Order: sequence, then structure tokens, then C-alpha cells
Amino acid sequence: MKDATFSLIAWSGFALTAGSLVYTILALLAARGRSRRTALVRHASPPVTVLKPLCGAEPETYEYLRSFCDQDYPTFQVVFGVADAADPAVRVVERLQAEFPHRSLDIVVNRRQHGSSRKVSNLINMLPAAKHEFFVISDSDVRVERDYLARVVAPLLEPDVGVVTCPYQGIQRSDLWSLLGAQFINEWFIPSVRVAALGGSRSFVSGSTIAIRREVLARIGGFTAIANQLADDYRLGELTRSIGLRTVLSDVVVDTSVVEGSFAELVRHELRWLRTIRTLSPWGYCLSFITFGVEEGIRCGAAR
Repeated sequence: MKDATFSLIAWSGFALTAGSLVYTILALLAARGRSRRTALVRHASPPVTVLKPLCGAEPETYEYLRSFCDQDYPTFQVVFGVADAADPAVRVVERLQAEFPHRSLDIVVNRRQHGSSRKVSNLINMLPAAKHEFFVISDSDVRVERDYLARVVAPLLEPDVGVVTCPYQGIQRSDLWSLLGAQFINEWFIPSVRVAALGGSRSFVSGSTIAIRREVLARIGGFTAIANQLADDYRLGELTRSIGLRTVLSDVVVDTSVVEGSFAELVRHELRWLRTIRTLSPWGYCLSFITFGVEEGIRCGAAR
């Protein structure tokens, strides 16, 4: 009996190790497969409105928001939204407006709440200020390159595309907790997205970038349809796929600032993230243990 038990444990350990090894190889292949950007083919460049919901400001906020104002794109508008006129992000936007007087940079201040999600309420309040028919929604802690808009908007010209989204890489500060938070993103979460995409899944939609046409947003019920959702970005992808439209995972990798000021903040953030994954994908959450064999060298956003 002891020998049989030992043999079962040994084979179970072998199976788990083999599963983790296979996953790690797949993650490496997925990362290498995305290590080069495809050449940008210039299509028509429709006017775009970038929606930037804001709440508070960090030292990196000016640099990150500035990257969206300095785009190599013919016609675009950036709408910033806050709930409070005293929000420090307002001063950052005013600085950008002074620096880019030739750009259409607008700020909406409105504290009206439309549901449990403050971010989505902010977007609902910002929407009347949007001038154009193509939207790019992006979180405040995201930094991009100058060809970003041209690349993420291009797939929306295909009529069967509902949402375009981007993977991202965590940019840490000098402290340990920020470094650990960035490692969670770069060495675990995004490689798992790459592996899923390699297998044909397109269920990943990130708040780092959501490009969508106005008419598609209206067809799924607007931002109001996600005002009470736990993962509003994920739900937006689900709703567009439910009307027969594709989700495109762009080859553009954006930067996201990882701000974890303490061990407690890091734990709260990661627990909230994992609980969200458990809610959205219970089986994926249960099987996630095999994904922790990914090594430091596997970085989905290594090449930009």
C-alpha cells in the first residue's frame, strides 16, 4: 500500500511538473511569436477621440498622459474626465493644454454617478464631449509610443471587428513592492494571455486600450451596459462578441505604471485581481497553478 501511495504521489508530481514545463514552453513560443511588430500599413486614418478617465495624479501621470497628446496621427481629440474640480489631475491636464494649444484637449468635470463603477460613470459623463466616431479608451497609468493610435485604430476599419485591445508590460518604480507587482504582470499574467491567444482565444480585453466604434458601443447599450460590472473592460469585449464581432489583440505593447506603496497594497491589489479572474474564469483560475513555472526571461513585451 505504501509503495502504491508513493508511486501515485511520484507520478502526480511528474504530471504536474510536465504540465508546468509544457506551459512554460508555450509561453516562450507565444512571447517570441510577438517579439516583432508587423509593418504598419497606412490605411485611411479616421478622426479619433481618446477617452481618459482620471482620478488623482502620480509622479508619472504627466509623462503618461503626454504620450497620448503627442501622437503621429492626423486628427484626434483627447477627452479627460474627473469627478472633482479639485482633483490634482486637473492641473496636469491644464499643463498639457498649455503645452499643446493646437491639440483638441478637453476636460469634463462631473461627479454624477451612474452605477457602482466610478470609472464607467466617468466615461458616461465624458461621452457627450466626444466629437468623433472612433473611440480609444485608456486608463490613466498607460504610456504609449507615437504610432500607437495609427496601429490600434487600423483594425477597426474592418466591419467585423468590435474591439481592439493591447497587452501591456508593467513598469516598476525603484521599491520592492512595485517590482513584485510588475513581475506579476510581466512574468505571469500577460504570458497567460499570450498562451490563450496562441490557442485561439480572444476573450482578453484590457483597460490599457479599448478601441471601439461609436455605433458598436451604441448597439451594445453604451457604457450604461457595463456601469455595474466587476470587470467592465472584459464585459465590453463579451458584449461586442455577442453581436457577432471579433476582438483583436493588437501587436502593440503599452506600458503601465505599477504603483504599490507597501506590502499591504500589493496583497490587496493581487487578491482583487485573482478574485476577478476567479469570477470571470473559474476553470482557468483552478488550473492556474501550472502557470507559475514561467521564468524571469519570458517577457511578452520584451520587444516593442
